[in-house]
Amino acid sequence: MAWTSLTFAVAGDETDAWCEALLDAGALSVDVTDAAAGTPDEAPQFGEPGEVEPGVWDRNILCALFDAASDPSAIVAATAVERGMKPPAFTLSKVEEQDWVRLTQSQFEPIRISDRIRILPSWRETEGSTEPDAVNLIIDPGLAFGTGSHPTTRLCLQWLEAHVQAGDRVLDYGCGSGILSIAAKRLGAGGVVGTDVDVQAIEASRSNAAINRVECTFVTPDALGALGDGRYDVIVANILTNPLRMLAPVLAVHIRSGGQIVLSGILTDQAAMVIDAYARWFNIDTWRTDEGWAALGGTRR
Repeated sequence: MAWTSLTFAVAGDETDAWCEALLDAGALSVDVTDAAAGTPDEAPQFGEPGEVEPGVWDRNILCALFDAASDPSAIVAATAVERGMKPPAFTLSKVEEQDWVRLTQSQFEPIRISDRIRILPSWRETEGSTEPDAVNLIIDPGLAFGTGSHPTTRLCLQWLEAHVQAGDRVLDYGCGSGILSIAAKRLGAGGVVGTDVDVQAIEASRSNAAINRVECTFVTPDALGALGDGRYDVIVANILTNPLRMLAPVLAVHIRSGGQIVLSGILTDQAAMVIDAYARWFNIDTWRTDEGWAALGGTRR
């Protein structure tokens, strides 16, 4: 079976109306992307707690998918008349039937974090490093954040490789897929605990730990107290700027004096705000940056 893809540009204030109209007219899906993506004017949108939810961009590219029996050209013309909008210039392309599972898998290559650490999907597990001290992490794409492709995850993995000592107790706050917990364990940490408010993330983390044959504990934050002594040698938190700022006193309680912390999910121009939030308890500064993102490293006073 083949489909037809309809693509055109639209102003931000007309985006919702066009999406609704196309879906009402029979579109199977409508995808919205920044018209300036890949240029210096690209504007990332992040919905952080404590801020107004981000809207669409000033100018957007809509891509609507229709079945082969539909007439997208007629749909666009009729929709524009019905909604009182100017008919846009558009392009049509044919989308052929494919093995979508194989195509999706082909988009996930092994990721090299360092000379020692690599991340591989399960269907490419044999492509890991064979060096004696290699850390090959098997993580499949899923519902939880953290496959290693994002700069913030890479930064945290690189920090863990440089700082985790044998036997360290590690807390991964906002564990997502569990990748950082698993990496810490593989790098020699002792007890490793991952926590997340998302129950799906807890389930994904437990599954990924089993696949990687490591023992980590994953619980929701309200269950941390039941694990006994809550003072950790290392805390890693890869979340977002606003949650990290609010969590400063919480994370300070969970780390021993002299313990080390790494924070990421922070845009470089937001690093100073997070440093200020943690300065009461930590000697902390920017450790490394990657593609506009920063990782902060600090020591508990």
